Amino acid sequence: MENQNALTATNDSFLRDLQLFCHIARKGSFVAASTEMGLSPSHVSKRIAMMETNLGVKLFQRTTRRVSVTSDGEAALQWAQKILDDVQGMADTFADRRGTLHGLLRISTSLRLGRSHVSPILSMLRTQHPDLEVWLELLDRRADVVGENFDIDIRVGEVQEPHLIAHRIVESTRILCAAPAYLERRGMPAALNDLVAHDCLLFRGRDDRFGVWRLTGPQGEKSVKVTGTVASNHSDIVVQWARDGFGIVMVSVWDVAESLRSGELVRVLPDYAQPADVWAVTSERLSSSVKIQVCIDFLREQLMHGPYALVTRGVGGL
Repeated sequence: MENQNALTATNDSFLRDLQLFCHIARKGSFVAASTEMGLSPSHVSKRIAMMETNLGVKLFQRTTRRVSVTSDGEAALQWAQKILDDVQGMADTFADRRGTLHGLLRISTSLRLGRSHVSPILSMLRTQHPDLEVWLELLDRRADVVGENFDIDIRVGEVQEPHLIAHRIVESTRILCAAPAYLERRGMPAALNDLVAHDCLLFRGRDDRFGVWRLTGPQGEKSVKVTGTVASNHSDIVVQWARDGFGIVMVSVWDVAESLRSGELVRVLPDYAQPADVWAVTSERLSSSVKIQVCIDFLREQLMHGPYALVTRGVGGL
């Protein structure tokens, strides 16, 4: 029994070291990896040194400014990721038979979507599956799903990477809107090109070309170059600026549903909109994982019908 317990502890330690090694390789930093995993930098350095001794190779090239993976480290990284994937795949297979989920689930999404919708939904999922570990990372940029080792990226807009698998969660659009006070002062645009003469509140989303709005209308998709005196990469900031009367904003309808209902904002050029469905994006190797499928199905159900659902109909003339 003691030998079996010692073997289990050794195996657990080995897998934790592999996870640690992968974290450092992705982050390019011992400090960042130690912070994320809740470990001390000295412990991290010690564990990596032991790995290098056991393997007989140098895994990282360390300087005062950065940490980079050596050529031997790249080969080790491929093996480490495969081992971790195989272990997780085995766990998922038997979890499906038990009807329970466990293990780590790494999810990325945008700031507003994550804070107001995805995070409380993941709390509900965690309540149903108490053995599940969740890491949610909120980013103001498009996540590199494979390179950063995310299981799922919840994103708004087109999925352009051919090597990723996209699962539609919610059909939605981005619309134009502004405060009544702004429109009284500057007038209501009658055509798309009228936006050139207006103050447009620029929100640089994770997949947007800055200052170019592409909208679909009666004549198909059109582009217009817009300008403004204020801009941000946070949608809640530009929406608040719109409520304050500083200009016209293009934003997902679910992000301004309450403001449209209350009259704080009104829709501008209602014949125009930009497709902006919400997608759950996974790597091809994870697309058949039971854990991933359960999470995506749960997110889809809750974002469409649950208490934190995205409101995409019944407002702004939609």
